Amino acid sequence: MDYEIFNLGDVLLQSGVTLPNAYLAYQTYGKLNEQKDNVIVYPTAFGDQHIQNEWLIGSGMALDPEKYFIIVPNLMGNGLSSSPSNTPPPFDRANFPQVTIYDNVRFQQQLLTEKFGIEKIALVVGWSMGGIQAFQWGASYPEMVERIAPFGGIAKPWPHTFVVLEGVKASLLSAVGFDSSKLNQLSSTDMRAVGRVYAGWGLSHAFYREELYREMGFDTLEDFVAGVWENSFMNMDPHNVLAMLWTGQHADISANPSYNGDFDKALQSIKAYACIMPGSTDLFCTAADNEYEAKRIPNAVLKPIQSIWGHFAGRGINSADNQFIDDNLKHLLSLSTNE
Repeated sequence: MDYEIFNLGDVLLQSGVTLPNAYLAYQTYGKLNEQKDNVIVYPTAFGDQHIQNEWLIGSGMALDPEKYFIIVPNLMGNGLSSSPSNTPPPFDRANFPQVTIYDNVRFQQQLLTEKFGIEKIALVVGWSMGGIQAFQWGASYPEMVERIAPFGGIAKPWPHTFVVLEGVKASLLSAVGFDSSKLNQLSSTDMRAVGRVYAGWGLSHAFYREELYREMGFDTLEDFVAGVWENSFMNMDPHNVLAMLWTGQHADISANPSYNGDFDKALQSIKAYACIMPGSTDLFCTAADNEYEAKRIPNAVLKPIQSIWGHFAGRGINSADNQFIDDNLKHLLSLSTNE
């Protein structure tokens, strides 16, 4: 294994269900200094595992392991942390309980404090569902988090975002005729349709119009859709995907006892310096959604990634987008939080 396991024991989830023998899978990069003040938390996105985050970590980059202790916790449901695919009965596959972003961040905070004795976090950064975890960290632990940098991520699933995820989910449920009693019959083959549905949302109109998939080595649109979208989703466990989709659809940073659904209050309670980077052509985590959020966070700046790569401007594929994100992270980390 190229990662560590933090045993959480029997955890009471926000849903009221107790998940026995739960655990977080995580990977670390760099060393924790004596002051324990060089900590960066970098949660994973929907469908990703820690290895997919490594493009943003490296010598001379903002997330430099020679300077910082970078912790990448894997999202519950992603196949490495407790998930439908690795949990024994009675919570296996379709019986896996509902886990919120609030739950995920609470468990990550437990990892940091109990395993490493960390009291301050220099930065929480993340893409997509990793971004919503950054927002949640800022809202749940405002005294602990000094900076947040969500990119391609929003602080709740706005109605359109919810509908997009519902469409992705429906393409999978249709394989069993929307019969919840047959969910355990789902297989990786049924994920083919999911990939095709998501292909229309992950990238922008301009990306497809300008045929940028040719730069990725695909001669035709069909080859690209099959070679990238179908293949990537067919490598995922369908029950893990359903679990993560539920998490994403219910990922409101105010949906907890601290804020009781008051979204504006949750945003206003974030004390961290925030650099929020939406993709300018993102179709379902839009710059307009982030603009609303940034206006309500006291110390936030909005820095759209000017890119035709849509949601995937934050995926680490396009070098210009990568440089923009890294530059903004360097600037954010240079800001003194003692001012």
